[in-house]
Amino acid sequence: MDIKHTFTILIVDDNVVNLKFMEKTLQKEGYRVITTNNGTDARTLAMEKRPDLILLDIQMPGGDGFEVIRFLKGTPITSTIPVIFLTGMTDVNSKLKGFELGAVDYVTKPFHPLEVLARVAIHLKLSIATNSLIANQAMRLKEITEAQTSMLPLPKDFPQAKFGVYYSALHEAGGDFYDVLSISDKITGYFVADFSGHDIKSSYMTASIKALLAQNSNPIYSPLETMKMINDVLMEILSKNKYLTACYARLNRTTGNLCIVSAGHPPVVLVPVTGDPQLIQVDGDVLGMFKDAKFGVHRMRLNPGDRFFIYSDGLVESTRQKITWNTGAQTLLTKFKKIRNLPLSKTSSALVKNLFPGGAVPEDDIVVLCVEV
Repeated sequence: MDIKHTFTILIVDDNVVNLKFMEKTLQKEGYRVITTNNGTDARTLAMEKRPDLILLDIQMPGGDGFEVIRFLKGTPITSTIPVIFLTGMTDVNSKLKGFELGAVDYVTKPFHPLEVLARVAIHLKLSIATNSLIANQAMRLKEITEAQTSMLPLPKDFPQAKFGVYYSALHEAGGDFYDVLSISDKITGYFVADFSGHDIKSSYMTASIKALLAQNSNPIYSPLETMKMINDVLMEILSKNKYLTACYARLNRTTGNLCIVSAGHPPVVLVPVTGDPQLIQVDGDVLGMFKDAKFGVHRMRLNPGDRFFIYSDGLVESTRQKITWNTGAQTLLTKFKKIRNLPLSKTSSALVKNLFPGGAVPEDDIVVLCVEV
């Protein structure tokens, strides 16, 4: 039995002639076509019909193409749909703006049918390849059965990453873990995550997440793209009601630029060389729970000697005292005066001792990753 898939193309153009020309050109090749002449309807149709690809005019009523693509890329259910701009503009700035907003390509008016068909086909193929990559990665990770937690990276193994760490699992099957990834000579990724639950299966998943991070942390993927790819695969391999919070920070030591992506994780603490410690609150959905999850992103520039801390909620949360990490994180800022001048190797453990004095026992796993610029 043959299984046929009809690709759906949404065309958005206020010129009736262009709209009909594109519609007929694509229909002749077997595509299902939806059309509209304004940006307002384009938003609605994109969310309702979930087309495989969108051909989007830049200049039209109801919001220009830039406004429409900004909406589409900012809306989880439409963010992954490839968008090709239809434009009569020839200036480079307009094209660059389109690419910056998430367009994958552009077609210049007047249109040539063979060019339109070629560009549509290539970007549908690329979309299929990306989805296939996600499916293949999910399949490979499913084959990892009962693998013990991979060895966590140590500061002596990555001297260029300049980090100190404290790690403590409350039970044998710890749900917290961290990783440090060398993306290039001067760019390093720092990842801290916390699985829901503390069963053996959760601890075994650490090896899978670390493998997934290694596959998708490289210069061609932004930190946000890395997190989205991880979420797509986790949706395939995690059992129902399983998820993890995570924070992924990428530091470029040449420029001092830091990008933080949060997936429902406690705020990062910034301890600058000069000035007071501060919380960097970045909201976002958890990993592995929502197919169209949206993650918070924060970018900033740091100076040599600045430090930042990524930690799991066990550091600040208490079920017995009814303290959530949202509240508990505020107490952290008062603790850094005593430890800010300590050597990097001692800072994380000193912070934990300050928060749990006199041998007090934490209620959860704890990871504290301290990074110095």
